Amino acid sequence: MQLQQLFSPSVQHTLDVIGIFVFAISGALLAVRKNFDVFGIAVLAEVTALGGGLFRDLVIGAVPPAAFTDLGYFLTPLIATLVVFFLHPHVERIQAAVLVFDAAGLGLFAVSGTTKAYSYGLNLTASAALGLATAVGGGVLRDVLANEVPSLLRWDRDLYAVPAIVGATMVVLCIHYDVLTPFTSGLAVVTAFVLRLLAMRFHWRAPRAWNRRSTVAEE
Repeated sequence: MQLQQLFSPSVQHTLDVIGIFVFAISGALLAVRKNFDVFGIAVLAEVTALGGGLFRDLVIGAVPPAAFTDLGYFLTPLIATLVVFFLHPHVERIQAAVLVFDAAGLGLFAVSGTTKAYSYGLNLTASAALGLATAVGGGVLRDVLANEVPSLLRWDRDLYAVPAIVGATMVVLCIHYDVLTPFTSGLAVVTAFVLRLLAMRFHWRAPRAWNRRSTVAEE
């Protein structure tokens, strides 16, 4: 079952562009904080927005990747770059709103990535894994390029991967029981979105190693 069977192409494209734009904003803001030049801001915006989907498409053999065949996908991060380049103090002030849209993009990309991977013949487990990679891969690449430990791996950051995993898992369960519909896929998106919002609101974090003992100072 392909995603285009769940949503009309125009609706899906609009949702993708919105998610790409918000992810690109987060990448561009990090570049500004790192004092990158305009080229560096654009690179981080593009990588953050398109990295996860690009990785997914290369793994499943969907070549050339959508990031290079749809001009809107490629240009949207550049628009985000211009917005942040000129208006970053104002964008920083609405960071809370950006995080809300980022959470929505996380859920959307987890679901769309899982569905697309399955439509290319991957099994359910691999499809869910690629759904997760679609949702968080760009953020990991962003942090690596910015010379930071990826937020995904840091214990002191609110849950990010877990909501995406939950959304992707819901999709593969719906596929397994043949109940994947626009409603159930939308429910998976909303579930991942709400979990991420709750994690940010209550600072939910993943546990560290049990009975952790170390003489090394924490970083």
